[in-house]
Amino acid sequence: MRVLAGSGRGIFLLGSADTPVLETRNVRDLVEIDGRLHAGSADGHFWSDDSGETWHSSTLRDLEVWQIRPADGDTIYAGTQPAALYRSADRGETWTEVTSFANVPEAEHWGIPLDPPVPGRARAMVIDRTDPRRLRIGVEVGGIMMSDDGGGSWSMVLPGDNPDLHMMFQHPVEPGVLFASTGYGRRDGIAEMVEGNAGVFRSEDFGATWTYAWSGITPRYSRPICIDPRTPYGLTVASAPTAFSSYRDDGGAQAMLFRSEDGGRNWRSLCDEAHSPSTANFHGLNIDPENDGGVLVGTDTGEVWQVTDLGTWTKRADGLPPVLSVLAI
Repeated sequence: MRVLAGSGRGIFLLGSADTPVLETRNVRDLVEIDGRLHAGSADGHFWSDDSGETWHSSTLRDLEVWQIRPADGDTIYAGTQPAALYRSADRGETWTEVTSFANVPEAEHWGIPLDPPVPGRARAMVIDRTDPRRLRIGVEVGGIMMSDDGGGSWSMVLPGDNPDLHMMFQHPVEPGVLFASTGYGRRDGIAEMVEGNAGVFRSEDFGATWTYAWSGITPRYSRPICIDPRTPYGLTVASAPTAFSSYRDDGGAQAMLFRSEDGGRNWRSLCDEAHSPSTANFHGLNIDPENDGGVLVGTDTGEVWQVTDLGTWTKRADGLPPVLSVLAI
């Protein structure tokens, strides 16, 4: 198994040289689509056809690319900051903006409530694998924009009135079921840090309506999630107390890793004693193809861990820049 780590200063191939195979800033997403690897970074989109040994820049440059997702055939989508949606019809080599997305009236209110304000991010995307015209694009902070006609028209929904979207995934065998991770960000500031104002939501109608699936779980602020395509389709979520939780904090990040095997109805910890809670925060998260129910975790301390379904943690790498994404191929 080859493992790539997307970091604050590029992509590293674990077990290889100490220098990145691609030098770029803040690699937030690593994904394999039909044998081609894609990376979303603060310097744009890159692709590789040789398992990550060499990388090529596409025409999507000078924008922060937060996520890349497949549609059908050679078509893929990318979400960026400032919040915009791009489509490629040639497997990511050239891109065209879906201008209808950023031109919706709701876009006027997209943004991260910092001082000064930061532009919103199109960072959570689901393209329906049964009908690629159905797009669900989550904006941090803005909400979920929904299109059923390939981006011709849009409507907005807020899971639990929460506009702070982080990640979304479609269930592997139930296409109408979606999961979304959310935070405390609101258009006018930060919400009260109580149950219901951050965490995981579940939809059974492809995003039209949502229910809170994080009752009784702390910490509540959830960001990275992944779902195993193998039965029982384990849903794994990393959470921390706030958006800024870090190993530098007094007492560390206080982060946790949770698993549900029943679609978010019940949860259990995947953490071992040393990570209950974790001093390091978890930013990279993906499935481990070698182990059923296993995941790979990247931390803000530059570590990559292999975690089994039983909560056994094995360190795969350390000494890296903060790890923002991981991918095993």
